[in-house]
Amino acid sequence: MLFNSLDFAIFLPIVFLLYWFVAQKNLKLQNALIVVASYVFYGWWDWRFLSLIIFSTVVDYLVGQKLRVEEKQSKRKVLLWTSILVNLGFLGFFKYYNFFLENFVDAFSLFGMQINANSLNIILPVGISFYTFQTLSYTIDVYKKKLVPTQNFIAFSAFVCFFPQLVAGPIERATNLLPQFHKKRTFEYHKAVDGMRQILWGLFKKVVIADNCGEFATYIFNNSGDLNGSTLVIGVFFFSIQIYGDFSGYSDIAIGTSRLFGFDLKQNFAAPYFSKNIVQFWRKWHISLTSWLTDYVFTPLALNLRDYRNKGILFSITVTFVLSGLWHGAGWNFVVYGLIHAFYYVITLLVLGHKKSFNSSAEDKIIPSLKDGLSMVLTFILVSFSYIFFRAENLSHALNYTSTIFSETLFKIPYFENGTASIPTITISIIFILVEWIGRKDQFAIQTLGFKWSRHTRIIMYLIITTTVFLNMGDEQQFIYFQF
Repeated sequence: MLFNSLDFAIFLPIVFLLYWFVAQKNLKLQNALIVVASYVFYGWWDWRFLSLIIFSTVVDYLVGQKLRVEEKQSKRKVLLWTSILVNLGFLGFFKYYNFFLENFVDAFSLFGMQINANSLNIILPVGISFYTFQTLSYTIDVYKKKLVPTQNFIAFSAFVCFFPQLVAGPIERATNLLPQFHKKRTFEYHKAVDGMRQILWGLFKKVVIADNCGEFATYIFNNSGDLNGSTLVIGVFFFSIQIYGDFSGYSDIAIGTSRLFGFDLKQNFAAPYFSKNIVQFWRKWHISLTSWLTDYVFTPLALNLRDYRNKGILFSITVTFVLSGLWHGAGWNFVVYGLIHAFYYVITLLVLGHKKSFNSSAEDKIIPSLKDGLSMVLTFILVSFSYIFFRAENLSHALNYTSTIFSETLFKIPYFENGTASIPTITISIIFILVEWIGRKDQFAIQTLGFKWSRHTRIIMYLIITTTVFLNMGDEQQFIYFQF
């Protein structure tokens, strides 16, 4: 079920009314309702994949119960690896089976050995990368005794399948989200209103910004072989705005919807395109994934390699970013995407040092200084360049796209079919960026925008945004991160 669909527009009010008017006084009933609603929400795509979520839920719940009473370290490790192998086994099969098979066959063919191996027509379950990492965080934290395992199976099931963030995050930690299913929840008007504002802004990002930019980005990337370098640069710009509007828009809708039900999810984006360097960017972009990889991949790896000092740190950074790239997709272009950001990150640390890399960007200034402004533009260009490998169909396509940009055609006048039709999209994208800049210190751009205005003026602003969203509603466009 898509957030930007009529189905969800009907689904959400029904669940909301049942939750607050039928199950309000019964916490167990509220949690059970969330589980049922989440299974309906997820099963709307393909009910068969519900079996994966249910099986993963049962396995991790039972592992948690065993870890609660088991003190022998060797047995605790067996329990931990049971959870890891089950969860990553599902993820590896559905997402990476064909990728590794094809590369295995290609590797042997280099030595003149032909292996007959048929790839499988595997459908990637929506959101598997997200809920796999979420359940793994629970088992790992229980194993490390950072979290007391819950004995409430319904509450745990609700944590695993919570529908607002089930298919595209934020990737919640059990230490933050799970305890909220054990506490009595009461309806708070101001929290619900704030949630509705965030949902509205998320829909605006997705429907008005991302989908319109995506139309032109798709055309340019699909026809890159026939276009000049300057036009391909515009295509990269369109995709950069598209992916931010699409993914952060989903996160806004997920967080806002959660607030309607009395839950607080972690912020997933913090104005990343206003970062002064790559280190700062990764503290603001897809925060839930970055922090997950930091805590469960980079930190343990760096600690194990601490005897190697700086070399161990650099290796840990590289491995973490390569895994981040592979998490996004099974292809060599995603591996290169990860390596590019590893290179950016390491160079930033070497040039600026650890402390300066984390300095905030013009937090209290309406207009950034020339130095900050140039740093933000440079960071945006570097990130946008990496998106060529993210968006391309494969590594060959990405390399061809890049070579065209760095050719003499870069200095030709941009041109593509219906190029003039992109002017309104570019204009509204610039306005969108300005609004994001104004609200960059808030959880989302319009959280406090207009609070000093009159109530009627603020309502007019919300009506304009709502109308713009409805006018841009066309065919339901899937969110980009559903394929990850």
